[in-house]
Amino acid sequence: MKISIIGASGTIGKNVAFNLAKNDVIDEIVLYSREHNHEKVIGEVLDIYDALVAENIESMLIPSSDIKDIAGSDIVLVTAGIPKKESSTRLNLAQTNSKIIKKYSMDIAKYAPNSIILIVTNPVDVMTSIALEYSGFEKTKVIGLGNHLDSLRLKTILAKHFNINSGEIHTRVIGEHGEHMVPLLSSTTIGGIPLKYFVNHNKLDVNELVIELNNAAEEIISKKGFTEYGPSYAIGNLISTIVTDSRKILTVSTYLDGEVEGVTGVSLGVPVILSKKGIERIVPVRMKDYEKSEFLEAAKVVKECTYKIRKFLGDY
Repeated sequence: MKISIIGASGTIGKNVAFNLAKNDVIDEIVLYSREHNHEKVIGEVLDIYDALVAENIESMLIPSSDIKDIAGSDIVLVTAGIPKKESSTRLNLAQTNSKIIKKYSMDIAKYAPNSIILIVTNPVDVMTSIALEYSGFEKTKVIGLGNHLDSLRLKTILAKHFNINSGEIHTRVIGEHGEHMVPLLSSTTIGGIPLKYFVNHNKLDVNELVIELNNAAEEIISKKGFTEYGPSYAIGNLISTIVTDSRKILTVSTYLDGEVEGVTGVSLGVPVILSKKGIERIVPVRMKDYEKSEFLEAAKVVKECTYKIRKFLGDY
């Protein structure tokens, strides 16, 4: 199994490489960066090898500044792009990163046409659509990190609130990976028991919970300048699920053709079954009216931004 990471000189790229290597499930990991970062990536690889030898792990890590080295990849992870800052607007971030995603999507189609593309670059829902368009791949083969990380953060918030092991909590966030994310509280369970029965006995301010979830990344960015461990683990989790053919149901960004609430022409976070094939299928979602309304609003906002980016890139 071969994985290539485009943008390996960045914080997320190198962390994912290390996590995948130490899990010892990948045969070959290509860490691609632009030429001016190549020496840094060589240093990262040497540092990772020093850590792996302590665990008797012999993964093959290949530092590269030649995009042709992604050839034969089963999965190509794209982390390249400028990170989200506190002052970033969705559109400004999308304009800058869309040019990067356009280029690398075309490169992947040329050199690794049988791969699965995993997009992490933000705004990830918009970038997923751009990658789909410029790679020409089937939509089952183009996956955005989407709300998988948001769903993990919601589990953390609920586990702390109820003082319960997070493994007992089954919950999900869908929609945009951003301010228009939709926590599916109506279908959340704790130990198999619907959340509303816990709420009756443990005060839970739902509005405050949503605000805390929306601000989770911003709080980290405001304090340390970037997010690191959470995204890296979430990405590694997605890749491991695909590689091991685990067929887990995870919430990722995928292009919709009416599968959820009739929404079409936009990539959004929805639950899917992941396998070696990529997205095996989109899982139907039942929502309360207020959740449906929020999901449709997310679709509207992301679709508008995607349209503007396509115009910016010269598609329209």
